[in-house]
Amino acid sequence: MNPAPDNAAILALERPHRDLLTYYLLSCLAFPPAFPFLAPYLYFRYHTMRYKFTEEGISMSWGILFRRQIIINYARIQDIHLRSNLVERWFGLARVLIQTASGSAGAEMTLEGFKEFEMVRDFLYSRMRGVKDPAQKPVAAATGRDAELAAALREVARELRETRLALQSRQAGAKDPRHV
Repeated sequence: MNPAPDNAAILALERPHRDLLTYYLLSCLAFPPAFPFLAPYLYFRYHTMRYKFTEEGISMSWGILFRRQIIINYARIQDIHLRSNLVERWFGLARVLIQTASGSAGAEMTLEGFKEFEMVRDFLYSRMRGVKDPAQKPVAAATGRDAELAAALREVARELRETRLALQSRQAGAKDPRHV
């Protein structure tokens, strides 16, 4: 896997790269009779497509007449795939397919038009696994919380040990013929 992604660069991504529009128009030319219908749809899709990466999740929106918005919390992400065809690779683009446990076989969100697709994938993997950048999280708060948890676990372990020893001494006393 690549080194840690530059979080500031990923959080700043809001729009797809302009090469996506060129890719859309070239893909319309593959079936010329549909060009007059597909080209305006893909043109407006490109110009209205917005992404927003936050600390909690990612959102994607597009559309003029029928506005569509998808919001996914990082904790809900189950799997991430990269997919690109020959023309997308020629433009240096790829699609990032994000799957959740929603029950559908396909991706719930497809991020298109990024040249930094590997950085986006690595960023999403780090967020879905709960890995936080140490610079973002105050060390004192994390250490205090961890210390409280460790102390509680030590207390539980001590009480279990005492209970086990008490039960063992009772069982040993019940088996001793002098106590009968």
